[in-house]
Amino acid sequence: MVGRDDQLRRLRRLIDGSEPSIAMLGGEAGIGKSRMVQELISGLPGAVPILDGQADPGTLSRPFEVLLDAIDSCHRSEGLDPELLEVVTDASRSMIDRIQAGLEIVRRLTTPGPSIVVFEDLHWADSESVALFERIAELPGSRLLIGTYRPDEITRRHPLADLLTRLERRYTVSNVRLERLSLADTSMFVKSATGRAPAYRTALSLHNRTGGNPFFLEELLKANGDNDLDTLCDRPLPWNIAEAMRRQLDELDDEEKRIVEAAAVLGRKVPFDLLAAVTGFDEPALIDGLRDLVRRGLMVETGDDEFSFRHALTREALVDEMLARQRRRLHELALETLLSTGSRDYALVAHHARGAGRYLDMVEAARRGLHVYMGMGSPYQALQLAEMGLDELPDDVELLSCGARAAWLAGLLDDAQELGKRWLGAAATHEERADALRLLTRLGWEIGSSNTMQERAAQLRAEIAHLDDGPAKAHAFAAIAQAYMLHDDTERAVAWADMAITLGEELGMPAVWLAGKVEKGCALVGVAAGVEEGIKLLNEAAQEAEEAGEWLIAARSMNGLYNLLPGGPADWAAALEKMRTFAEQAGFESLAVAAYFQGRARLAVQEGNLAAAIAELEAARRRDRGLLRTRNGSDYHGVLFAGLLLEAGELDKADMVIRGLIESSTDAYTMLTQTSVPGLQFHLACRLGRAEQARELLRVVLDAVRVTGISGRDFAHDLISAGLAAGLSADELRPLAVAIDDPLFDDAYRWLADAHIAEASGDLADALRLYRAAVAEPTMLLPAQRGSGHLGAARCLLALGDADAAREHVRAAEPHLARWAGWRVAELTGLRGRLGLATPVAAGAAGAGDEALTPREREVAVLLAEGLTNAELARRLYISPRTAAVHVSNILNKLNLESRTQVAAWVRSRPA
Repeated sequence: MVGRDDQLRRLRRLIDGSEPSIAMLGGEAGIGKSRMVQELISGLPGAVPILDGQADPGTLSRPFEVLLDAIDSCHRSEGLDPELLEVVTDASRSMIDRIQAGLEIVRRLTTPGPSIVVFEDLHWADSESVALFERIAELPGSRLLIGTYRPDEITRRHPLADLLTRLERRYTVSNVRLERLSLADTSMFVKSATGRAPAYRTALSLHNRTGGNPFFLEELLKANGDNDLDTLCDRPLPWNIAEAMRRQLDELDDEEKRIVEAAAVLGRKVPFDLLAAVTGFDEPALIDGLRDLVRRGLMVETGDDEFSFRHALTREALVDEMLARQRRRLHELALETLLSTGSRDYALVAHHARGAGRYLDMVEAARRGLHVYMGMGSPYQALQLAEMGLDELPDDVELLSCGARAAWLAGLLDDAQELGKRWLGAAATHEERADALRLLTRLGWEIGSSNTMQERAAQLRAEIAHLDDGPAKAHAFAAIAQAYMLHDDTERAVAWADMAITLGEELGMPAVWLAGKVEKGCALVGVAAGVEEGIKLLNEAAQEAEEAGEWLIAARSMNGLYNLLPGGPADWAAALEKMRTFAEQAGFESLAVAAYFQGRARLAVQEGNLAAAIAELEAARRRDRGLLRTRNGSDYHGVLFAGLLLEAGELDKADMVIRGLIESSTDAYTMLTQTSVPGLQFHLACRLGRAEQARELLRVVLDAVRVTGISGRDFAHDLISAGLAAGLSADELRPLAVAIDDPLFDDAYRWLADAHIAEASGDLADALRLYRAAVAEPTMLLPAQRGSGHLGAARCLLALGDADAAREHVRAAEPHLARWAGWRVAELTGLRGRLGLATPVAAGAAGAGDEALTPREREVAVLLAEGLTNAELARRLYISPRTAAVHVSNILNKLNLESRTQVAAWVRSRPA
């Protein structure tokens, strides 16, 4: 069901309706229509009547075969009146009688209550079953009628074509179209099926080979067995797929076969003019041939004068059958055509040069194409060209340097490291060594190894002594400044950045002095006294880099700047979009995708919108290729995502993400995750009420904190809150507050942590003072933490006997937590009750409370309205009963309701 969540949700919503519903599920062969139907059915209670009939090519001449198959699938069919079955199968009876009998059978088997009737593969169904399908739509009752079909097999003369038109005119039909999987979905499919995340190359190869067709993917995975996933790129096609692909060619005439054979060799996307030159066909003849191939569904027009095979596996099967000499001759013809016309499609030139065995031409095309594709923001294409050239010239410094940088920009860090080390080994001059070390220093940070980054930076500093005051030294200054900035050594970062700026200006190298400004600005914005100057420098760098076309520097400037700009969330979001545009122009994957979505999530947190923040990270994880290895391990968003899930009370889901972070840890697992992942484990144990486990994990956290310090401003506050909720004492948790010894740490967060400890120790007056200081303006507290500060003050005031002042703090907390969820909102609801305050959301009002609930809580509320127990909720949603109970409690608290019956009434009162 990878990539099918939205479609499955649409179908599930149709089941809940009180009126008959119709859904037509369309998609090509192997796309997952039957799998979708089975997934829908498997999530239903066992008592729901289901009729699921399957057509096949042999049913066209057997009237009502689909209905008879559906009857066999229904658990109620044993008590069916045999006379009705006899009427349906009696060829001597009139068609009207037989259809009426069929309708009566369906009515009896699907009433009372909600039910599902499925007619699968209607493109093969007999006309009588198609007619019956239409009549079932007329039956009263709560029934979901689903028909599946292949759109490309429906001609104008097919009975289903008229049926689809009539259904649209007479009923509200939900048309659900299953498309091929995207590259990200293909990667997720492989990971789900094998438990192993594929490398980017493997995912891309599989996506290109299968076109994102789930059936083809599954067959290739089966054929691969337990072998390394990387072998999937070169593994021959399984015989059943190869045979199915070749059968498409059986009816082609000789000229059409000549066209498809040439197209198969020419590549995935075939230009019309190149195909004409290689085949020797004139334009009208080639147009006629291609038109017929498109009509047959064998090829598709992918752009102006560009064609591809509908299934890449068809091309692969064709190439496998051709003689090597035949393939080489076609490559030679293509290469000569491209060279004679002066083609600047260097990737295509290199591809055909290699296929023709003309390796000098291949290397020349690779060299020319490298810089073109890097300038276009296409680093992966540049990497492929570099690797083609390196197959012939493995120690070529130009190819190694371009390849390493391209791999880094594309987010392929393993490849970047390998090529970077080869580049360093092949370097013949100090300048070349310095350039290689610059990239390797950055890569140390990217893979999460602080030690590696510092070692490479030390090597680079030593290399500087051998350099003249030229470009290599200027770039090295900027690289060392960046290393110090990333290591939070502000003083040294500023000093080296100043040297880079000075030398860059002397040499007239904007790329260097702008990089120096970025490193200096990023270092200064982390220091309270330097924020203003840092913002000014980043602003200047962003504007000047945009003017100079230095897109990578412009993107990094905006990434460090967007949420520090004057204005509000709308201005920050606009700046984030600008950052993404710059990153895309530079081809810098980690800023264009990963950092962009994480930035959107952080902006949502700054607005106090927890559901939106989680949704952004879920979207990011769907798009994330699972291949970016950064300081958070293979899951770039994992630490932030798990933290937000803990906030929302999604404990099972948070546990799964945390386990994934631990499993993906490597030797480079030393920076942010050294404290953050144990902190998340501690927080989870506390929320699950596992106090002893939490105590063990607290020791791990404190050991890490002694080495790294507190890793985030809200880290101590979150962990202390969780520990107190689990019953840990103030003395046990006090070291977390004491560990906030960084003079640059925001005082508001320090006061918040100290207030928790003081309150837990019984020193209410000091706790109240600290809570009030924390929430006072100006402060950097985020809305959720500010809300918690007000609630802490309210608790202290209530315990001190000042209920009126406590109410004021509760009211002050409400807008900060209005779009939040989980334990903070539960605390707010509890204090409202103790102080006699009504919930701001009027319980029972139509549509009230929707914004108060998370998407998962709204889903749980709908299921509660069906009368499900916690155990049934757990089975339906694939969560534990404990998590189900937490959701139910949150719903009751947020809506200020007292029973499941009231929740059901609230659900029914909402507008559709």
